[in-house]
Amino acid sequence: MKVLVIGGGWSGIAAAIQAKKSGAEVELFEKTDMLLGLGNVGGIMRNNGRYTASEELIAMGAGDLINITDKLSRHKNINFPGHEHAWLYDVNKIEGEVTRYVENLGIRVHFISRVIDVKKEDNKILGIYTADGTFYSGDVFVETTGSTGPMGNCLRYGNGCSMCVLRCPSFGPRISISARCGVSDIQGERKDNELGAFSGSCKLAKESLSDEIVNELNEKGVVVVKIPEQDVNYGKLSTKVCQQYALKEFAENIILLDTGHAKLMTTYYPLKKLRKIKGFENAKYVDPYAGGKGNSIRYLSVAPRDNDMRVCGITNLFCAGEKSGLFVGHTEAIVTGTLAGYNAVRYGLGMPGLVLPRSIAIGDMISFANEKTESREGRMTRYTFAGSVYFNRMKEQGLYSIKKDEIEKRVKQLNLDNIFQKKLV
Repeated sequence: MKVLVIGGGWSGIAAAIQAKKSGAEVELFEKTDMLLGLGNVGGIMRNNGRYTASEELIAMGAGDLINITDKLSRHKNINFPGHEHAWLYDVNKIEGEVTRYVENLGIRVHFISRVIDVKKEDNKILGIYTADGTFYSGDVFVETTGSTGPMGNCLRYGNGCSMCVLRCPSFGPRISISARCGVSDIQGERKDNELGAFSGSCKLAKESLSDEIVNELNEKGVVVVKIPEQDVNYGKLSTKVCQQYALKEFAENIILLDTGHAKLMTTYYPLKKLRKIKGFENAKYVDPYAGGKGNSIRYLSVAPRDNDMRVCGITNLFCAGEKSGLFVGHTEAIVTGTLAGYNAVRYGLGMPGLVLPRSIAIGDMISFANEKTESREGRMTRYTFAGSVYFNRMKEQGLYSIKKDEIEKRVKQLNLDNIFQKKLV
């Protein structure tokens, strides 16, 4: 059985790993020259309910990527406004470590291989075409192309191309595989009938900041600096993808996290204003390069799906990450990718797909986010274990826990312990 995964971010990597562990032959297609996508500029793990989801995944036998981010964490159990017990992995080391892990598993990775079309018969995909005209056949397909780009969307719904890590001008625009199959994608909305939302953070070169700020970042992992009152902009919070960080504290303060670079927790901040703040006189953006003007626009291409991650209307296409819902975060990408990769193999064997029960956080969020896309209000909301609407639901439903033994027990009672470790082929 051959599973082809399209998109090499966290969700695509998780899907490829799980399909391989389940016994399939796996090929992974990435349009740029490195894996991880937005994972190269992220870095936040285990904050709030993401701790619960991470431990659920580990208990189910799919903790491969969580273990790597844990190993490369620069800081553990740090707190910042609205968030507790966060772990921050090093964004400058993560991609190489993950790429080696994937290749050592025997997964074939195609770099600079942008998938642009499909060959389809009725409601089934027979294969995919890359931009150079090469055709690849497969049995089951997993789309994890995300929802950011092409450049026109950032121009139309944002402040222009921000020259972000996804590098559309260099490697070409994102292509929706579900749309190529004739499926109508869902688009995230925001107020004033605008579509999409701004990515939620930027990176500053740590060396461009004052010694005092750098020393505090290295020691504590977090620095909070007051913004001059005249420069506070509460309105910008509503444009953020990351609603778990859309708190007034993130408008009133510069909040930096140490992920190797200095992660600036805002969609963008005008460079001239930033350099007026003590310690930031020489501040320089690393990603996006236009971080003083804007950021990338996301949530413009979500595939309708079932709760086993299969795309509606296409029998052998699964999806994960932002492609599968209005999700925010690496943990959210990893858990949806894992389930998509697992169910891709089950489908190939003629087995029914696994739908995770709502009595665990992962299963509940996958189902809850799916329900919400049916309403405009739901399409204006983002879903994450780390905050906002879904984290509140986790607490209300009694799903949030940071006790490993309690989480393991819950998973075991459902007979899901180590389910992702078992070979199917």
